[in-house]
Amino acid sequence: MKLDVFGRLVLAERTNRGWRIYYLGDEGKRRLADDLMVPPFITESEIRRYLADLCHEWANSKHPDVRRID
Repeated sequence: MKLDVFGRLVLAERTNRGWRIYYLGDEGKRRLADDLMVPPFITESEIRRYLADLCHEWANSKHPDVRRID
């Protein structure tokens, strides 16, 4: 699922080992976000809130929240 995390585009991908998070570039490229670790017990319905708690320092007046974009 694609997410806008306070203005940064990420892809959250569920694997058999948990979640894998990628930063998305403008040209369709992606890079593993090894600084964003999401535990495997986090459900799809909880991931927005989890990333909001984890990355709240990124928030600003232009990008005040985490939203799903796909």
